[in-house]
Amino acid sequence: MNDKNDKLDALRAEAEAQVAHVPINLVNPQPGEELLHKLLHELQVHQVELQMQNDALRQAQIAMEESRDRYVDLYDFAPIAYFTLTRDGMINELNLTAGDLLGVVRNKLVNRRFAQYVAAEDRERWYQHFASVLQHEQRQRCELTFQLADGSRFQAQLYSQKSVSSVNSSALDDASSAPAETSVRVAIIEQPGKA
Repeated sequence: MNDKNDKLDALRAEAEAQVAHVPINLVNPQPGEELLHKLLHELQVHQVELQMQNDALRQAQIAMEESRDRYVDLYDFAPIAYFTLTRDGMINELNLTAGDLLGVVRNKLVNRRFAQYVAAEDRERWYQHFASVLQHEQRQRCELTFQLADGSRFQAQLYSQKSVSSVNSSALDDASSAPAETSVRVAIIEQPGKA
């Protein structure tokens, strides 16, 4: 709390310094208008404080957007295929490598069942792995064979972990009352030469 008060005091001092350079000129000042001068001064200081806070928020937003863009690039161009699946096993998000690995354009994979790319003989193992991931917090590993639409197959290791995040349906919702959304994050490392 003391740190917050120090920041507010520093903000106030800086605003006071800026306002000190701007004279207050009243038209036809009357005796006893000291209160009016004080109020005008307080309003000017408050306006400068708000402008400074707004500038700081804009700078923070720009920095946050740049950081987000860097992480999106890292995710999309990672050499490992990454998927985010819904708790029903539907593909919700994926990176470019994941689309390349399955031989399908990324936007055509969204809302598709992940299991349809698992070879028929490994689907039961996939379902057991997926159910286990949903029940446990720790990362789990599984080896599966995948079969693509063109009939080609490849073997890969999957590293999967449950992820729980809160979801706000509107800006007015209380974050504590927002429902938790469970998803599964899957990383696939292809094992060349095995099929």
